[in-house]
Amino acid sequence: MSDRAQRVRRRRGAQESLAQIVLVFESVIVFLAGLVVYGLKALPAGIEPWWGIVGGAVFALLMLLTGGAVRWRWGIAVGWIMQVILALAGFLVPAILLVALIFGGMWAYATIKGAALDRRNARLAAQEPLANGD
Repeated sequence: MSDRAQRVRRRRGAQESLAQIVLVFESVIVFLAGLVVYGLKALPAGIEPWWGIVGGAVFALLMLLTGGAVRWRWGIAVGWIMQVILALAGFLVPAILLVALIFGGMWAYATIKGAALDRRNARLAAQEPLANGD
């Protein structure tokens, strides 16, 4: 068998899976929010409107990259910081605040409930040999 066929896939926990899902979907919305900022010319005077597209695209890309880092605690922390930054964008376009609240709630659920599920699953896995009489 080849080396590739023998490689075992890393097991992801609930927190990691849920957090990645939220960030991937949120990145699409963030990019679209950048288009809204551009279209409404919502940036302060002196800043070209096309920076809204650039900002939205860069922030969306950072969210995707953070999705790959949520396996570590610092990745979860960066995700929380991104939720706050998105909420602050509500000063430019108030509707973005609504989006930030919705996705912030989903992020909170994904990280908090996902971690609780991971702890429960680890506890059950540790008790499993005892239940089998090993």
